Amino acid sequence: MAAFIITRIQTGDYDKWRPMFDQDQPRAREKAQVQRVLQSVDDPNEVFIYLEFGSLEDANESRERLLSSGVLERFEDTYGPSVAVDAG
Repeated sequence: MAAFIITRIQTGDYDKWRPMFDQDQPRAREKAQVQRVLQSVDDPNEVFIYLEFGSLEDANESRERLLSSGVLERFEDTYGPSVAVDAG
């Protein structure tokens, strides 16, 4: 069963944030099959991160790595990471 992680971050400065995201220090995206970073058209510093995994186990492992790394604590305004599955 595919599983997804969705996160919203107010980066404050997208151009400074993006290189840190690309490094993926917590290795939260290493098992992701699909990765998308979307920017809000109203505020390009607000991003939505969409990750797709082959299993719920992989998504939960990724979420735990991300949370335990503390990288999201740098941002005052975040939502997620939320793990979701297809409601189908």
